[in-house]
Amino acid sequence: MTLTEHKNGSAPKKQTEFYEGQKVALLISDQSELGFISVINGTHEGLLYKNEVFQPLKIGQEIDGFIKKVRDDKKIDLCLQKPGYKAINALSRKIMDKLQQRGGFIEVTDKCRPKIIADLFGVSKKTFKKAIGSLYKKRLIILEKDGIRLREKK
Repeated sequence: MTLTEHKNGSAPKKQTEFYEGQKVALLISDQSELGFISVINGTHEGLLYKNEVFQPLKIGQEIDGFIKKVRDDKKIDLCLQKPGYKAINALSRKIMDKLQQRGGFIEVTDKCRPKIIADLFGVSKKTFKKAIGSLYKKRLIILEKDGIRLREKK
């Protein structure tokens, strides 16, 4: 299915070019072997790859998403988190908030199973590792054998 056709055969409204990182409104319209087919801003279709979705989705659900990539074949790849370092910054804040809520320590490491990380933070293990790496480099956290500890301010 191309960007210009919907299942019912009707052509969508014209849309200016999409760009990577653009926030868009998504309507989950179908599921395939690869993931979730979504209508973007009511005009085009794109794909949320199932291995990049860390929350339950249902057909008919409306959700905010982002343009991950507009491919050379004009198909659009989507994601639910901001792509790139903007996602890392948002996740870093989420990790810091969770640490503060839990008394400065959480029993999660970069060695945890991906499902634990997805359940706790709604992101992939790879994204989580980037975020804790960033926090560690900024000397905001201490990486311990059994978890992450908030570094005390001096």
